[in-house]
Parts: sequence; structure tokens; C-alpha cells
Amino acid sequence: MGPLIPQEIIAEGWNFFIAFVVGVGFGFVLEQAGFSSSRKLAGVFYGYDTVVLKVFFTAAVTAMLGLLYFSLFDWIDLNLVWVNPTFLWSAIIGGVIMGAGFIIGGYCPGTSVCALSIGKIDAMIFFGGIFIGIFLFGETYAIIKPLYMAEYLGNIKLSDVLGISQGTLAFFVIIAALVMFYVAEIAEKNFPRKEY
Repeated sequence: MGPLIPQEIIAEGWNFFIAFVVGVGFGFVLEQAGFSSSRKLAGVFYGYDTVVLKVFFTAAVTAMLGLLYFSLFDWIDLNLVWVNPTFLWSAIIGGVIMGAGFIIGGYCPGTSVCALSIGKIDAMIFFGGIFIGIFLFGETYAIIKPLYMAEYLGNIKLSDVLGISQGTLAFFVIIAALVMFYVAEIAEKNFPRKEY
């Protein structure tokens, strides 16, 4: 049955409307969970608050298992689900830059929009930095394009790279999540946040 748009079950014009509704819902859930707080987000890196890690890992595992079960019941064709193309060097360098920004600023792009929407000043500054970064990227694209497009690996999946089934990969991801939850609990006990 799904995905709905590639199989022309619903018109392509619904794309942006669905994205808007999902985005607003996602932002609402983020704010209700307290992810508009840079202290809560930075707590992951300092070990005193690992709620963000637990929530996002739980969401990833839930979505992964949902897609696998939908595929099992022929409710979705996983071969039609879009997989972003991989450019190895731009993924590595972009990950390092975003990770550094996350640690320094206390936000990722999504949570900064969430915090911006409720009027947090630090999020406004962080979001301004995103636009500066986008501008600089656009202005220097001709220079950095060879690096940006280097090591094109296609639309690969981790299960294909490892040569295992998607179900086996899901099992290992669940085990990794459980181990990470256990380590997160230890970290919270050993690195409590100091109140000043």
C-alpha cells in the first residue's frame, strides 16, 4: 500500500501539507518534552541528563520496527522509501561541524526552531548562526563542491553495507539501544548536575 505518494494513492501536492503537519506536531512534542532547553540538550554531552538520548533512540527503534512490521504485512514497500544518497566526506565533515555546534550552542537545528518559537534568545542567536552558515556554504559552494561531492556511495543502507538482513540489523540496533540506556543511567548517577 505505502508509500502513498510514490504509488499515486494520494497526489504529490499533499507532500508539503503532510510535511507541515508532521513538522508542527514534531515541534510541539519536542517543546512538551523540554527539548527547547539548551541545558537539557547539553546534558547529554556532560552526562547529567540523558533524556534526549533515550527519547530519540526510542523513537528511532519504534519507527524502525514499525516500518519492518508494515513491510511484513505488505502495508509498505520498503524499496520505494527514499534513502538519502551518501557522500562520505561531506557526511563526516558535516557531522563534525553539526556535532560541535550542538555541544557549543546546546541546540541542533530542529530544537533551535522549537526554542525560537517560544522566544528563547539563545535560540535566536543560534538560529541566526544557521543562516550565516547557509549563506557561507552557498557563497563558497563552487570552491568546496569537489569535497562536498567526494566519495559518492549511492543510496546505501547499513544492512546492505554489513551484508545482513534488515531484521538482523534491527535486532542489533535494539541491543545497542538497551546498552546505551544502561550506560546513560550510570552516567546520570556519576555526573549529577551541579546547582549553583
